[in-house]
Formats: sequence, C-alpha cells, structure tokens
Amino acid sequence: MVERPGTMAMLGLDPSFWRGRSVFVTGHTGFKGSWLSLWLQGMGARVHGYALAPDTSPALFDIARVGEGMNHRIGDIRDLAGLHAALQAAQPEIVFHLAAQSLVREGYRDPLGTLAANVMGTANVLNAVRDVSSVRAVLVVTSDKCYLNRERRQAYREDDAMGGRDPYSASKACAEIVTSAWRDSFLHDRVGVASMRAGNVIGGGDWSADRLVPDALRAWEKGEILQIRYPAAVRPWQHVLEPLHGYLLLAQRVATGEAAEAWNFGPADEDMLPVETLLNRLAAHWGAGAAWRCDGKENPHEAGLLHLDSGKARERLGWQPRWRLDHALGRIVAWHRAYLSGADMRRQCEMDIEDYLAP
Repeated sequence: MVERPGTMAMLGLDPSFWRGRSVFVTGHTGFKGSWLSLWLQGMGARVHGYALAPDTSPALFDIARVGEGMNHRIGDIRDLAGLHAALQAAQPEIVFHLAAQSLVREGYRDPLGTLAANVMGTANVLNAVRDVSSVRAVLVVTSDKCYLNRERRQAYREDDAMGGRDPYSASKACAEIVTSAWRDSFLHDRVGVASMRAGNVIGGGDWSADRLVPDALRAWEKGEILQIRYPAAVRPWQHVLEPLHGYLLLAQRVATGEAAEAWNFGPADEDMLPVETLLNRLAAHWGAGAAWRCDGKENPHEAGLLHLDSGKARERLGWQPRWRLDHALGRIVAWHRAYLSGADMRRQCEMDIEDYLAP
C-alpha cells in the first residue's frame, strides 16, 4: 500500500483526485513507466498501459509484478490504429506519454527508428487523443536533452531554444515542437497538454544498456571494472521518484484547466556533478570491488554539460527535490542488493515510494 494521505497532501498530491480515475500510460513496461504505474496503483487509480514488451532481462515491470494492478496491453505507439483502439477502450481522463527510444547511443545506431518512435510516436498519441472525448489532460515526457545545448553554465529554462546535435536529442526537441503544435492547433479548447523535461534519472530497477548507474551495478556485481566514456561530463542527477512526483503534481493541475505548458523537473544545483564524482559516491555505497576506469576509446559526441532551471515548478507547483544525490545512491544500492537477495521487489518499490512520501 502506497497511499499516505496526510503526507501526500503536504507534498501537493491529492489521493482523492487519483482514486478511481482512469489513467493511460504509454511506456508502462519501461523503467520510469513501471515506477509511475506502481505509484498510481498505490493511490487507487485505474491504470491502463500500452507499450512494447520489456526490452531488458531482468526488467522492473516483470520482477515488481507491475502488470498485476493494471490493464496491461502490449502495443507500439508507431501503430496509430492499435494505439487509438487502446485509448478508446480505456476511456482515460489523463494520459501520461512515456514510451520512447530513450538512449543517446541507440540514437546513433538507429537514427530513423529513434525519430519514428520519439517524433511520430508522440504525434500518434496526440492525434489519437483527438478522438477520445474522455481525455482531459495529456502529459508528454521528453528530456533535458531537448534544449539547443551550448555547453553553458547557465541553466536552461522552459522558453530556451530547442535543438539537438545527435539524433536522440534532435528527436526530443522535435517531440516538444510536435507537442506544442498539437496543443495549439487541435487540443487547446478541450484537452490540457503539458510537456515535462527531467534530468538524468536514476533508480532501482533500471537495467538499460549504456546508462551509467546500471552499467556500474552490472560490472560490480560480476566483479568487473566499469569502463566509462566521459568522466568529466556534468549531469543533473536525480532519483526517479523526484520527477514522477512532479509529473503527478502537474497532472492534477492540467486536468483542471491550468499549467498546459512546458516544465522542467531537475535536481538541486548541488547535485549537478561530474560522472566521476557520482561513480566515486556510488562505489562508496557498494563497497569492496567497486572500481572504474576510462575506456580510452573514441566515442560519439555527447553533451559535456547539462543544467536545468526548475524554478517555475518550485514557484508554481510547490515541487522541489526531496532526496539529495548521496541518499538516492544509497537507496539504489539497497534496492539492488534486495533484488539479489530474492526480496519481493514489488513491495520494495512500494516501500521506497512510502519512504519518499514520509515527513
């Protein structure tokens, strides 16, 4: 059980808003989608999911038995007819669009597939919503990499220019432009449409390839030395529950006719840290055998500095980060060790959410 009404009220969450409400989540089999689906289930929402089958083994969706508490449908957001049918069957009031190709290096390997999923997939979701009269709010999750990154120290705000030097970043910038166009052209008079840009999200249950924390835990679990690409790259690190809290707060506002615009949900400035600093802190939590080194290879371009300004979310939504990075890293290692010990991982996730909500 996740619901803690008193504490959630202090954090701006209204359990009565979610209880019994029909919510549609694309990408519910992924890392962030699984955590979001569990949180929604814990608040009593009627959750409907539409996504490809999990693409990792193990997968959080499977080991936490996320599908037990929701209507789970396998489908591809590039299939407009299938997506439309799923939305019509669910008759949701709120749509969270998380389904995407989410990896920078995969964008280099498959640029056209990345654009098809992230740009046309987003357009399909928004277009399908036009024919579903029950929908009141659509929340589109993109990325901090949607900004035209000039490698500056000044944090990016929601009205800064979109852009992308690599295919993944370009696809997320395009998804933002598509979202804005559908909101202004087709949905503004009936459906609130907001987009959400989070930082580098980390947490228990992420087994994706080419992500720093999952790569580190995989290597150290096997007694191997982690090979990394860019130790000096600075990123806005945050536990997965931080932006999800923001998404839920925003959905409550958008569903009542407010805040249908773009929003940043980034960590505290103090948690804007180089890769090497994060790895050293993660290694301290892991203990013996945690080591890393630079791979010394020539790797595709990735941004050296990303920094989000989340002042708007703090001022207008009352959202702010609750878990500092070192605490988040400790929670991730504890989660992973619980998994290795054979614990009930659905209950482990629920306990993490409960602890996040604790005063």
